[in-house]
Amino acid sequence: MDTRRRLRLQAIASTVVLIIFQLKKLRELCRHNRNQHPFTYSLVEKIPAQAAYMEELIRRNDVDCFDQLRMSKLAFQKLSYILQTVGGLQDSRYCTVQDKTAIFLSVLAHHTKNRVVKFNHKRSGSTINKYFHEALRSVIRLHPQLLVRPEPVTDACTSDRWKCFQGCLRALDGTYISVHVPKEDQTKYRTRKGHIATNVLGVCDTEGRFVYVLPRWEGSAADSRVLRAALVKENPFKVPLGYYYLCDNGYSNSEGFLTPYRGIRYHLSEWDGATNMPVNEREFFNMKHSKARNVIERTFGILKKRWAILRSSSFYSVETHNKIVMACALLHNYIKKEMPIDPVEMESMDNHTSNGVEAEYVSTMEPSTQWSFKRDEMAVSMYLQWRTRS
Repeated sequence: MDTRRRLRLQAIASTVVLIIFQLKKLRELCRHNRNQHPFTYSLVEKIPAQAAYMEELIRRNDVDCFDQLRMSKLAFQKLSYILQTVGGLQDSRYCTVQDKTAIFLSVLAHHTKNRVVKFNHKRSGSTINKYFHEALRSVIRLHPQLLVRPEPVTDACTSDRWKCFQGCLRALDGTYISVHVPKEDQTKYRTRKGHIATNVLGVCDTEGRFVYVLPRWEGSAADSRVLRAALVKENPFKVPLGYYYLCDNGYSNSEGFLTPYRGIRYHLSEWDGATNMPVNEREFFNMKHSKARNVIERTFGILKKRWAILRSSSFYSVETHNKIVMACALLHNYIKKEMPIDPVEMESMDNHTSNGVEAEYVSTMEPSTQWSFKRDEMAVSMYLQWRTRS
């Protein structure tokens, strides 16, 4: 028994000695290769490479700048200045505000992975992540300057799309933005189509600029529930009494919110062709309502087309994801303001004047008989005017 145990211990000892010998040989080989092909990290060499990349990205031509960052060179320079002076974004020892802004925009525009961005910008992954969040916080601080003020339709409006809706503050709707969440939370975020997403409430004006954005609700929440919550939250969505927004039948036809008639054709494709013209006041109302409210659907489409990070699930936390959605909406408004010709959207401008809306606000959203009568009156008036012109 002792002999067998001794032999086993000798075998183990021999194996250990052999492993140590092989490790020493491997270390010597690695040392030899390192001497033959030395690799050194040089900040002196890296800084010129970083500067050359930024030079090519934002100073060579507008086409490259727009392709990579979704805005022109001039718009980018101005945004960097605003983020520094208003948003509080500051230069670091080896990174300027422009570098940080470019890193942030490239992630939003292309949903670029951290390892790709760090290679392009010649920086470490932790540095890229740090600067991304610094720029994100700075953009969020710009929301008072970038969200637009609602302006109602007046008698002076000449737009055929909007002049029928006197007192309208434009349109609102919800959209789904995909998100990664822990497995235990996926039920809350699962939409009726089975996707894992957040339900984002968006409100825009006639030019497709956001007036209000609420991105934090789970995908399982109904549109009407999200809107009700927006009306009573700490910083509520304000709808002045006597004014209203256009919305679809996912919401109640109630004070401040005008919906189409149910059970009557509504979508734009259903009105194509001379044989599909409306035959009564309710159909005509739905047609006009659909053409006007389409602005919010078009705005959401442009927003997702502009920022690829909104088209697929990001690996950021839900809290960060919601901030990214808000930042994308704010930058969307900024681009529409600073770039008269936007390659993502060739927009048509409807001029309207501000009335400086200040009043009491709608605080609930319940079906209203009075509001249904108002819709009927509008429908009859629109239809009679149309028939008279015809």
